Amino acid sequence: MPQISLHSPVGDITVSEEDGAIVALDWGWGRDQAATPALLEARAQLYDYFDGKRPGFALKLAPAGTAYQQRIWAALCEIPVGTTCTYVDIARRAGGSPRSVGGANSRNPIPIIIPCHRVVAANGFGGYSGGDGLPTKRILLDIEARFAGQPTLL
Repeated sequence: MPQISLHSPVGDITVSEEDGAIVALDWGWGRDQAATPALLEARAQLYDYFDGKRPGFALKLAPAGTAYQQRIWAALCEIPVGTTCTYVDIARRAGGSPRSVGGANSRNPIPIIIPCHRVVAANGFGGYSGGDGLPTKRILLDIEARFAGQPTLL
């Protein structure tokens, strides 16, 4: 599977592609690097996002998951940049329970691009399974707060 890695404010990340669609974003530097058109575009959009030049992504995505996970991930993509929703909000929108939404979030194969970091607990910040956990979530939300002209968390 072709992949390309890049340095980012949340550490090294690797993006993988299959049949012209992004299928994964993983933390760390990938061993095998391949520069396909889809991966070069993903890298360019990620750099623009981290540099504050692009609030969202326009990439063909093909995350592997159950029908329920797909519904949750689609709902995540509807959360506007610079805002957050609770697990309860997503459960109401896409079905299931807050706990099942959390489970789908933790299995999101394309974090950042599918913005699971925008989901917070009803009684606080919640968790985050990517990168360094909550510090990574705070960095991503801080980047997006700037797009929305809001005060940052950091």
